[in-house]
Amino acid sequence: MEALYGGIEAGGTKFICAVGTSPEDVRAEIRFPTAQPIETLPKTIDFFKEQEKRFGKLTAIGIASFGPVDLNPASPFYGFITSTPKPGWANTDITGIIRKALDVPIGFDTDVNGAALGEWRWGAARELDTFVYLTIGTGIGGGAMVNGKLVHGMLHPEMGHILVPHDRQRDPFPGSCPYHGDCLEGLSTGPAVEKRWGQRGETLPLDHPAWELEAHYIALALANFVLTLSPQRIILGGGVMQQQQIFPMIRANVQKSLNGYIRSEQIFEQIDDYIVPPALGGRAGVLGAIALGYLEAEKA
Repeated sequence: MEALYGGIEAGGTKFICAVGTSPEDVRAEIRFPTAQPIETLPKTIDFFKEQEKRFGKLTAIGIASFGPVDLNPASPFYGFITSTPKPGWANTDITGIIRKALDVPIGFDTDVNGAALGEWRWGAARELDTFVYLTIGTGIGGGAMVNGKLVHGMLHPEMGHILVPHDRQRDPFPGSCPYHGDCLEGLSTGPAVEKRWGQRGETLPLDHPAWELEAHYIALALANFVLTLSPQRIILGGGVMQQQQIFPMIRANVQKSLNGYIRSEQIFEQIDDYIVPPALGGRAGVLGAIALGYLEAEKA
C-alpha cells in the first residue's frame, strides 16, 4: 500500500489539514478558524478519520504548530502547546490528543520550522543544508536548518524577538511587543505598521515611507542571521512580504549593513537569489507539516 501522510498547520488564526504525499499530490484539504481546543481538535480528528475511510490508514501525521511549544522528547510536556497567550490553548497536549484518536506516529515542530522543512523538501531550499525561513505577518517567527537538521536547542528559535538598533529620531514609534517593546516583532509586523501609520499596510501606497523603514528593520535582522548562522539562503514569507516591492530594498540594506565584511558572491553578486520568497507560497506551512510526517515515519 502506498504511504500517505497527513499534515496539520496549526495556526493561531486558522487550522489547515491535508492528506497527500507532495505538492503535486494533495488528496484532500480543509481549513477552518482556530476556535477553542474542544471544538478545533475534534474537527481535525474527524477530517483525518474521513480521509482514512477513503484512502486507507495514514503512515504518519505532522503537526506544525503555533507556540510556544515543547520540543524536548525527554520532557513530560513534549508535544504540548505551552505558555501561549491564545485563549484556551495554554498547556494543550495537541500531539497526545491527535495520536490517541488516530493511532499513528506524530511528527511535531513549530509552524515556521515546518514551513522551512517544506521549502527544504520541495521548495526554495532544495539541495541546501543550512538556511533560514522567516515569516513576517501578524507576528514574526523564524525557522532554521543547520547542517541538515532543524534547530531546536533549549526550546526553539524566537527570531522575531531579537533586538535591533532603533533610531528614535527617524522612527519615534515605541514598538508594539508586549514583552520587549521595540524588538524586531514590535517594530516590523503588520500590526506594528498599522499602529505606526494609522492604517493597514495593504492600504498604503507602494512608495510610502513605511516600506523603506520596514526593509531597514528586516535587513538589520537578516544581517544578524547571516553573521550568526551563515545561511546558504534566506526565505521570507508571511503577509507583510506580499509587498514585493520591499525585497530589493531589503537586499540593498543587507549589503549596506554587512559593509563588505562577509566576502561571499552570494552577498555581492547573487543577492537576488539569496534573499527570496518561498517557492511554495502560502502552502509552505501545511506541506511542511506533511514533510514532518515523512520525518517521523523515517524514524521508525
